[in-house]
Amino acid sequence: MDVNTWSALRAASQEAGVRHAPVPATIRRIAGFARPHRRRIGLFVLFSVVGAVLTVATPVLAGRVVDAIDARSGFEVIGGLAGLIAAVAVAEAGLGLVTRWFSATIGEGLILQLRTAVFDHVQRMPVAFFTRTRTGALVSRLNNDVLGAQRAFSDTLSGIVGNVVTLVLTLVVMLTISWQVTLLALLLLPVFVIPARRMGRRLARLQREAADHNAAMSTQMTERFSAPGATLVKLFGRPAEESAEFAARAGRVRDIGVRSAMVQWVFVTALTLVSALALALVYGVGGSLLSAGEVVSLALLLTRLYAPLTALAGARVEAMGAVVSFERVFEVLDLVPMIDEPAAPRRLPSGPLEVRFSGVGFAYPSADKVSLASLEEVATLDTRGGSPVLHDLSFTVPAGTMTALVGSSGAGKSTIAQLLARLYDVDSGSVSLGGVDVKDLRAADLHGDVGFVTQDGHLFHDTIRANLLLAAPGASEDALWDALRRARLEPLVRGLDDGLDTVVGERGYRLSGGERQRLTIARLLLAKPRVVVLDEATASLDSTSEAAVQAALGEALAGRTALVIAHRLSTIRDADQILVIEDGRILERGTHGELLGTGGRYLELHTTQFAAA
Repeated sequence: MDVNTWSALRAASQEAGVRHAPVPATIRRIAGFARPHRRRIGLFVLFSVVGAVLTVATPVLAGRVVDAIDARSGFEVIGGLAGLIAAVAVAEAGLGLVTRWFSATIGEGLILQLRTAVFDHVQRMPVAFFTRTRTGALVSRLNNDVLGAQRAFSDTLSGIVGNVVTLVLTLVVMLTISWQVTLLALLLLPVFVIPARRMGRRLARLQREAADHNAAMSTQMTERFSAPGATLVKLFGRPAEESAEFAARAGRVRDIGVRSAMVQWVFVTALTLVSALALALVYGVGGSLLSAGEVVSLALLLTRLYAPLTALAGARVEAMGAVVSFERVFEVLDLVPMIDEPAAPRRLPSGPLEVRFSGVGFAYPSADKVSLASLEEVATLDTRGGSPVLHDLSFTVPAGTMTALVGSSGAGKSTIAQLLARLYDVDSGSVSLGGVDVKDLRAADLHGDVGFVTQDGHLFHDTIRANLLLAAPGASEDALWDALRRARLEPLVRGLDDGLDTVVGERGYRLSGGERQRLTIARLLLAKPRVVVLDEATASLDSTSEAAVQAALGEALAGRTALVIAHRLSTIRDADQILVIEDGRILERGTHGELLGTGGRYLELHTTQFAAA
């Protein structure tokens, strides 16, 4: 999708009535996140107030020095005032250091809190969320938007508190010196207030658009910089097109940055000009009405008045940007996970476990229930539910036996496996393990007893040791080698220079397909699940690799309840039960020999697959 199309979609969504959370509601939620830091925030505000008082004290002391010089007072008076100004400057610098430390610790603490909250929440989301979401857009929320939210506390809050106090104290002191001159200077105040409100809203819109484009660039980089993504781009000869698309988005972000910078520069320059005009007014009017010291004090105080006003106008812009960042983070936190932990979890019985599907009906959830339009890079999410995938499905896998699922692609076989692991919840009927509904089990208990080996054999970009310890964090060195031996992988790993500490590369790409599969089987052996699910575990392997993986699977399945999804019928000849799944229903069931004798769909699949032989 090019930039123009994306911008058009966003405009259409806004015209269709897409709204973001009201700012007051967002601020209340921000206050909730800030509550754990309230003690430090209180001290931070206190030191900011004291610092603001010292800021106002310096112009008053400067005016008194001028009056003392004009009155030709002695060195004791003038020197004492000068020493007091120096002491105030030192104290102001020290308080500034302490205030900055508090703002930094509060801001970094908020980053930790937000990132942890988003990361933990995303981990609770269903698999459907990850199948729809663009990874780069999600990562952008954890990086760019969390940092933008943090600036609200580390920079904006500090500026707002200090400048508000400085503004109020400056006005009070100026009014006590000359209320007439002060009121004349304040006649220009509307020049600050009105543009600040308009500029804040405009820059907030630019900030949100820039955040969307940055997320899209993160997504493109995440996908294209992975080993399979880079390979795909090279094989289809699209580097130039990819570069043009990325450059278009980056160019849009650049344009937004330039517009934002110019808007802020024009605004601040205008405010500086108004401040200079007000200063001229003080010199012109005050010079004929006040003493030299009072004029100097008012002039210095005026800089303390308009400087906070300028900073507060900029702080509004920064605050609106921070609110946008918070809103984008809260959008993710507001997604409701579809899989809930049971209020009163049950425990699985000991020994081998039976698997039972009873009248199961299921359709994949609609996009609006599991995702965000901004994470999918679309204008609006589809609200239509998916078509039913499973229809009144019932079968039992007796404890300690193997049941194989065969059938056409898209028949619902992998969906059955995902429902057993409770990656989704059934729409009707139930799935039970050892007589206990999977909805009544804690996720840790369920996944500790249901082990998966999938077709892609996914591994993290880490060492062999780390990928194995994912299944059993406390496993000993001997246990790791035993699992590798049983997975027919020990000689290979011992032959590597770094052994268990060899990095396997992204998704295990430094290993062959068969080696990756055997490593995932070794991981499964370490986990020691009582139920094993094999989802096309050998479908993409050559004959030699398949033989090695099958030998390793023999170790993994021994004494366990097994649900095997098979494409190659030769791998499930010895299954205790074979279910032929078509269109989400069980079409046939029986052993290999029984199904061949019925002359039905299984025989058709078998004949087609072994026609060459």
